[in-house]
This record gives sequence, C-alpha cells and structure tokens, in this order.
Amino acid sequence: MSAVLAVQGAMVSALRSGLGTQVSGVFDGAPARAAFPFVEIGDGEERDWSHKTGLGREIRLGVLVRDDGRSSARLQGLMGDVQDAVLGMARELHGFRVVSLVFVRSRVARDGAGGPWAGLVEFRARVLAG
Repeated sequence: MSAVLAVQGAMVSALRSGLGTQVSGVFDGAPARAAFPFVEIGDGEERDWSHKTGLGREIRLGVLVRDDGRSSARLQGLMGDVQDAVLGMARELHGFRVVSLVFVRSRVARDGAGGPWAGLVEFRARVLAG
C-alpha cells in the first residue's frame, strides 16, 4: 500500500467517526450524488521524506466540505470538526507511522450567486515506513 493511500484511509475513518450524522457521507473523491452537507477527500500529493536508513513520505491532502446553507456558519463549524477529527486520527497505519500531522490552511468559497458553499481544509502528514 502506498503512503498516500494509508493516510487517506485513516483520514476517511477518522472523519466518519468524528462527523457522524452531521454529514450525509464522507467520500474518497467526488461523489456522483450526495445530499448536503457532505465531505470528500481530494487527491493527495506525495513527496520523498526519506532519511539515511528508511523510507519516508510527506503527504498533502485536502478535505472538501460542501454545504448548501444560506450562510457559511454551518460549513465553518463542520470545517472545525474536520480539523479535530483529522488531527486526532490514528498514527499507526498499514505499513507506515505518522511522525507529524499538521493543519496547513483552510479556505471558503461559494459557487456563484446563492450556490453551494465549499470549504477546503488542507493537511500535511509526514510518515515513515515500518
């Protein structure tokens, strides 16, 4: 299993546990159909973070929260819950160990006049094989 898939899987599990019934689902990629609000995990970026005697990876992943509320208040609350869930996720993964996991940035946007809201929360994980 690749490092990005291991981290992504742990994130999905943590989000499903942490968000529960607040969202209609947590999806690994964009769902074909889902009721608002929902969460999707974006594609990850993986870089070498190896050291002299071991394999390591730095992974950046974005979690997208989508909502159709009148204001961004519910979305902002969900984004905070996303941060809590991800930062509390398991550190021992299939074939890898998370050495550090940090929040990088967040951003809120709205799709057109009165369209759905989208909130992006980005994280960086550094993992070592083993």
